[in-house]
Amino acid sequence: MRRYHLPLLIPLLLLSLGANAAPRVVVTILPVHSLVAAVMEGVGEPRLLLPAGASPHSYALLPSDAQALTEADLIVWVGPDLEPFLQKSLRTLARRAATMQLTALPDLTLLGTDPQHVHAGHEGGDHRHDPHLWLDPVNAMAIVEAVQAQLAALDPANTDVYRANAERQQQRLHALDRELQAATAPLQGMRFLVFHDAYRYFTERYGLASIGALTLSPDRLPGARTVAAARDRIRRGQVRCVFREPQFEPSIAEAIVRGTGARVGTLDPIGADLPPGPEAYGQLLRNLANSLHACLAPGRD
Repeated sequence: MRRYHLPLLIPLLLLSLGANAAPRVVVTILPVHSLVAAVMEGVGEPRLLLPAGASPHSYALLPSDAQALTEADLIVWVGPDLEPFLQKSLRTLARRAATMQLTALPDLTLLGTDPQHVHAGHEGGDHRHDPHLWLDPVNAMAIVEAVQAQLAALDPANTDVYRANAERQQQRLHALDRELQAATAPLQGMRFLVFHDAYRYFTERYGLASIGALTLSPDRLPGARTVAAARDRIRRGQVRCVFREPQFEPSIAEAIVRGTGARVGTLDPIGADLPPGPEAYGQLLRNLANSLHACLAPGRD
């Protein structure tokens, strides 16, 4: 029997492991991370850059984040309208990485910001596109396809795994879309107001009647004139619910509905309380449908 000396064997093992290592993938936000994780399942796990509850609009990189970007083979982000903090870092830290900007993918549907945005002056800022594109499952299908192609290019040895995972995820997304169509059908025509212009991909996909948003960016709180304009629209439009977001104080939403008969609900476009992984994306969209139903459903008066 051939004998190996341990000091000689260890470098051989490390070399073998390195040759078969999964691509080092960094993804900025949880819903997109979930889609990437589904494609990588059985090969490796992508790193989620933003921790739970962090806002991509105003995040500041930690030293460990900078190191992850420097070592990455692939970085998946939405784009500068959502993650402005990342633009400079991609140029300075991620020179060796491939980058996938979702707003630049040719097969995604991009919507403009909400023309019904409730504001006085320019409190919310200005964006060319609504960057919350993952809230339409059809866009999620296009993201999965693009991620699969990029991973196969980076890691040809696992092309078959990525392809099989992507096909399975596409089937799940088609089923999720049908599920959401059925869940939201009873809510069509019921008017509501959202805190932050983040939901058009969801509301337009399922024909829901949002009358607008209080602010374009959640980090810029609406002022007194915007609150007054929203209260006026609630009275005139017979709005059933005003939806806040869990990362922000409920006082503004409560002030808006006081004395109007409308209710306060909660919507979370990014899944702040969900554990990362392949199941997070579907749960995020189901949570949106459930939250809308809980506040808007008939018979709750």
